[in-house]
Amino acid sequence: MKQLNNQQWPTEVIAGIIGYLTTVYIVAVNSSILSEAGIGREQAMIATILASLFGSMLIGVWAKVPIIAIPGMGVNVLFAFSIVQQYNFSYAEGLGVVVVSSAIFLITAITPLGESFKQAVPDSLKHGITIGLGLFLVLIGLENGGLIVSGDYSIVTLGDFSSPTVIVSLLSLAIGILLFVKNVPANFLITMIIGTWFASMFGILDTEKGTSLSVEGVTDLFVMPEFDHIGQLTFWIAVLPLSIVLIFESMGLIHGQLNMLDRTNSFKATNRSSAVSALMSGFFGTSPTVPAAESAAVIASKARTGLASMVTGALFLLTFFFIPYISMIPANAISPILIIVGVLMMQNIKYIKIDDLTEAFPTFLIMFMIPFTYSIADGMAFGFIAYPIIKLVTRQKEQLSPILIIISTLFLIEFFIKALI
Repeated sequence: MKQLNNQQWPTEVIAGIIGYLTTVYIVAVNSSILSEAGIGREQAMIATILASLFGSMLIGVWAKVPIIAIPGMGVNVLFAFSIVQQYNFSYAEGLGVVVVSSAIFLITAITPLGESFKQAVPDSLKHGITIGLGLFLVLIGLENGGLIVSGDYSIVTLGDFSSPTVIVSLLSLAIGILLFVKNVPANFLITMIIGTWFASMFGILDTEKGTSLSVEGVTDLFVMPEFDHIGQLTFWIAVLPLSIVLIFESMGLIHGQLNMLDRTNSFKATNRSSAVSALMSGFFGTSPTVPAAESAAVIASKARTGLASMVTGALFLLTFFFIPYISMIPANAISPILIIVGVLMMQNIKYIKIDDLTEAFPTFLIMFMIPFTYSIADGMAFGFIAYPIIKLVTRQKEQLSPILIIISTLFLIEFFIKALI
């Protein structure tokens, strides 16, 4: 880390505090999503805190850039709903998928394979994944808030708008949107606090959840990854989409943030430290970390070194003392954040080449099939299978790379296996 003068130290520390305030929401949100995979919320909070602490510290020390690492939104949904629920893995077996996927990510980060993967997969499919993940997050947020429910004559219908739960969700969503568009610092954190207060005012806050930190949450702190299914094809089918998302999401986020810093020469170190952080997440007991989009707030606060991310990581330790209170945050105070983050991810729709249907159709298949099938892996499969078929039919096979054909074939094999089972 370069030598800091007396004027730079306070700037870095303040930027680190801002980084913490803008990302600490992940402790409540990530634990809420991971609980869908069969782990206790308090245990998931501890895992989230440790992974965020380690990842942010590692990037600060190794890459020496003000970038924060926290469990990725969208990646956590892929872990909970596709890897664990869809493939009927236990939580520990799901963590085994996380470790192997992150190891593949690390291999691409330390070898020329990373650049090969980047060139092999077309941008249209990458954008389709991001948009599809965004739509999926919006769907989950609407469901958790009670704003939509299963319909008698349709797939979904509006929830009961006279229900206190739905009213609190709507009020929290309105507050969250206003705070976000006004660019209020720590807007997600404030949204959760106000949403919890609304729940208390309407008498639907379960205060017993936050009375104390459960003993089980500490004694069972580490759920160690299990690899019982590593010899089965379903294990590797689960590894494939997570590896792809980790590789491309991290690349995209790091490139954007280093461009803001004018430090593109730090890409290799940042990408490698991000990969190691993702790998360790599996041992901490959570879905993988990624470079946080909120790192832009740290950079905008004039942070220029890894000290800022180290300060953020250190502050995550303090969050241990607030776990009993975070446990009280209801789902309808968290759902607005899922919706807003989902909408932000959907902004990539502006990059779709609408005038080139050979690119647009596979993209649309991914973005729509992810939420409609309630499976990120299956949604990705539709687009990755369709892309080479369309290119071959339209005689554009020069746009197909061997790596893309291999990935598409693996997805196709997955569908054949499902048909035979």
